[in-house]
Amino acid sequence: MPHSDDLLWGAVGDISRFAALLTMAELGVADHLADGPLDSAELARRCGAHAPSLRRVLRELASLDVVRSAGPDMYDLTERGTALRSDVPDSIRSSIRMLGEEGFWYAMGALPATVRDGSSAFIKRHGHLYDHLAANPATSKMFDDYMTARAIPFTENLAKRYTFPENATMVDVAGGKGHILATVLHANPSMRGILLDLDHVTGRARETLAAEGLADRSEVVSGDFFAGVPAGADVYLLASVLHNWDDDDALRILRNVRQAMDPSGRVLVLEVALPDDEAPHLGKDIDLRMLAIFNGGAERTREEFAALFAQADLALSDIVELGSGSSLLEARPR
Repeated sequence: MPHSDDLLWGAVGDISRFAALLTMAELGVADHLADGPLDSAELARRCGAHAPSLRRVLRELASLDVVRSAGPDMYDLTERGTALRSDVPDSIRSSIRMLGEEGFWYAMGALPATVRDGSSAFIKRHGHLYDHLAANPATSKMFDDYMTARAIPFTENLAKRYTFPENATMVDVAGGKGHILATVLHANPSMRGILLDLDHVTGRARETLAAEGLADRSEVVSGDFFAGVPAGADVYLLASVLHNWDDDDALRILRNVRQAMDPSGRVLVLEVALPDDEAPHLGKDIDLRMLAIFNGGAERTREEFAALFAQADLALSDIVELGSGSSLLEARPR
């Protein structure tokens, strides 16, 4: 067991390491090194950066094994660093850029102010996240890419580990670019899908579903889940939705779904369910982001989800672990 001071000082150092990764992601360093090593001056020229400053960041990046020395003042990309290229399937470049986006970066730095008065400092400066995204198309696209990359591990397991009903129609509530719906429809050829999201998102969802060859088995609808959701479907998926809202708003969403669904239907809530112990867990990290960015947004335990379901006339019927800290909670009408 490492000494506690080592853990604390390691956390202090993490901000510098993340800043180095953010610089690498923003400048496209991995893309520029994809074809082989470059000296720092040439790399800086291609990145549009100040060479002496970039050299100092490269030194830190080498300590993280994302780049390595390939000779005097020469750097090459490592296998680990390949994940920061923008053209690889499992790229985390967009994820790093989103977490370092001005508003997100401010939100985490202002967490003490949020905790002091219980109101998000991010919202005070930038407004609600989704209004912020709607007003900033480049940030909105980056956010969609981040959510897609983050969802890849548990989306694949959702299709593999959960048995969807035959010939079902599924509504993906706040389905974003449509990556989850596309994965489910590919794995279940008899199913049809409806994706509901805000107007500024739906264009990208149509593009995704068309590119996946699913335009004839899917429909994209613009709308607000607080106003209502498409009625009469067999399955309603809420993936990383409820954790953005406090209990009152989460309950409004669930009640709208309960009102719209068939009596034999089911609700699938894909979230990071918090454990009851004090061990490190991804959900605890994400919970602080929810605290920083939303007023009332939070990760929840299984018991807290079950209580929400009960208030919406639903009952927790199954839990499927999807890996990467994520769980699929199935609820059915009581």
